[in-house]
Amino acid sequence: MKGIVLAGGTATRLYPLTIVTNKHLLPIYDRPMIYYPIETLAGMGIREVMVIVGGKSVGDVVELLADGAHFGLDLTYRYQRGALGIAHAIGLARDFVGDEAFCCVLGDNILRGPALEPVAREFEAGPWGAGTLLYRVPDPERFGVAELDAAGRVVGFEEKPTQPKSDLIPIGVYFLRPDAFDVIEHLAPSGRGEFEITDVLNHYVADGRLHAPVYDGQWADAGTVASLLRAAELAASDDAEGRLAPPTQRPDR
Repeated sequence: MKGIVLAGGTATRLYPLTIVTNKHLLPIYDRPMIYYPIETLAGMGIREVMVIVGGKSVGDVVELLADGAHFGLDLTYRYQRGALGIAHAIGLARDFVGDEAFCCVLGDNILRGPALEPVAREFEAGPWGAGTLLYRVPDPERFGVAELDAAGRVVGFEEKPTQPKSDLIPIGVYFLRPDAFDVIEHLAPSGRGEFEITDVLNHYVADGRLHAPVYDGQWADAGTVASLLRAAELAASDDAEGRLAPPTQRPDR
């Protein structure tokens, strides 16, 4: 399985912190934000990762991560022009992914809890075409929201609804197979002008091929000033088990 980290966008909700820098370079407790999604992928046993960059400070992201050797990873990069949505960014990795299943983690997601390697292996060995992790939040209107039937099965996702149909959201960890690129290729932009990951997930809901377990660890995104603080508090309270050690010197580029 290969990995993708999305580290583009303009992060206007974090202004003025991101006026002159990339959001994913901001500190979350004792390390840059982008270390956390890389750590999530490494914890699944993934070693080949593409970082999708965009917006400001692209060179700083590359200088920070270099080739990934100091993390035990092989990193490559791809540039996304403009904020065209998660699905569009994933589509840029088509040649990198090839025939492999893959996992995409959003660059502002911080997870603390059970290792995700069993979930990754379950997806890889199973019949599903797509997968994500569901999580209960107090403010689902900020996210894509899951709609469930009476039996608790996901019947669809709605992007940033004004009246959420549940408090369960798909957090920024997406498992996909190469046929997802054909789905992305035929998407239409949403009213926000973006290609939405919820539309990709809905494609697999329709034929019963979506794997969506509820995540029983702790999760935070860092997309707003308030959630940036929550993410730092979550990282600070962690016992550090399984965390990637930060480099003690500048990586040799």
